[in-house]
Amino acid sequence: MVAEGDTAPTFTATYKGSDHESFDLDDHLGDGPVVLAFFPGAFTPPCSNEMVALEEHADRFADADATLFGVSADSAFSLGAFADEHDLSFDLVSDMDGDAIDAYDLTMDIADLGLHGIANRAVFVLDDDGTVVYEWVADDPTNEPDYEELLDAVESA
Repeated sequence: MVAEGDTAPTFTATYKGSDHESFDLDDHLGDGPVVLAFFPGAFTPPCSNEMVALEEHADRFADADATLFGVSADSAFSLGAFADEHDLSFDLVSDMDGDAIDAYDLTMDIADLGLHGIANRAVFVLDDDGTVVYEWVADDPTNEPDYEELLDAVESA
């Protein structure tokens, strides 16, 4: 499990939408804190609630020069529609191959719903050097992080 003080695993994936634009975490390190908000699935109530809550704090992330990314195993197309539906100003990243989800040790299955290889809900804050300065991993994927605690960590990074 990736923990505070660890060097964050870097990864490549695909940005939301239909352009299949490549995402590389390395490209974002060194420009202020990076927040990786892993979530199980677009269009589910807990994930929608979390992404909307993060959007409601977009000004505070921007004031801290932080870059926020939502990361899930959903397709880039689904994430594009999800971002549009909730008017999200931050980027969502499609990790359909599960490389990032595996690297952060977040892979889980919800067999009752037929979901396999999805991300557990978790948030990591990385400093300019790519060191994890904050980590929160849900003990139940329907739980949401403490947003004030998260924002305090971002503002301190």
